[in-house]
Amino acid sequence: MRLERVLASLALAAAALLLAACGSGSIGNVKKESAATQKQEAARTRTDLGQKYMQQGKLEIALENLNKALEYDPNYVDAHTVIAVLYETINEPAKAGEHYKRATELKPKGGGEANNYGWFLCRQGRYDESQTYFDRALADPFYQTPTLALTNSGTCYARAGKRDEADQRLRLALEQNPHDGETLIQLASLAYDKGDFLKARGFIQRFEALSPQPRPDALMLGRNIELRLGNGSAAGDYTRRLLQAFPDSEQARSLNVQGSS
Repeated sequence: MRLERVLASLALAAAALLLAACGSGSIGNVKKESAATQKQEAARTRTDLGQKYMQQGKLEIALENLNKALEYDPNYVDAHTVIAVLYETINEPAKAGEHYKRATELKPKGGGEANNYGWFLCRQGRYDESQTYFDRALADPFYQTPTLALTNSGTCYARAGKRDEADQRLRLALEQNPHDGETLIQLASLAYDKGDFLKARGFIQRFEALSPQPRPDALMLGRNIELRLGNGSAAGDYTRRLLQAFPDSEQARSLNVQGSS
């Protein structure tokens, strides 16, 4: 029995030595992982604060929090995306583009990040580049809103004057989601540009049937369509609704300028 106790003690001692040999490295790794996790959590918290301050219109404070988030974790994708939106809001497109692009680099297969950067490029008039990122977004099998990327792609093709490509993308978007208002408006605008005013009217009417809230661009487009179809009464109704609901909109101002000239 004594021998067994000695062997048991030796076994315990050996185990203790083995744990001691490994323990210093394991504890160090745990500490490193814990520190990294804390920084990631701090970055997430600061990003959430930045978003909230943006919603409140406190953009300077929002920017401080978002910069702090990136100090905590320079690779936090959401922080790059949100700060890119903020830089666009304060009219700093160069910085916005850097962060949109960085988000795609950090998450190269991310559909949302690719769509965001593609749409930014489109708004900057970089139409061919934008399509590369829309295609990347659509290649992500886990991307939750492919209709959005298709609609953005079609809109960008239309802006580039590539109407056939635009029509193809927008119709594919409508097949995926027949109730998407933005897709319907873009198809109406495309049909109007092609001179197919009856088809354009159909798309606007579908949009109005689906959307309880009017939009100034849709009202202006509806007005122009009815004028082209020779329906002055309907055009006048669109004009009245536009001026009443959105008197400060760009569309309303353009009508006032036309009326005074």
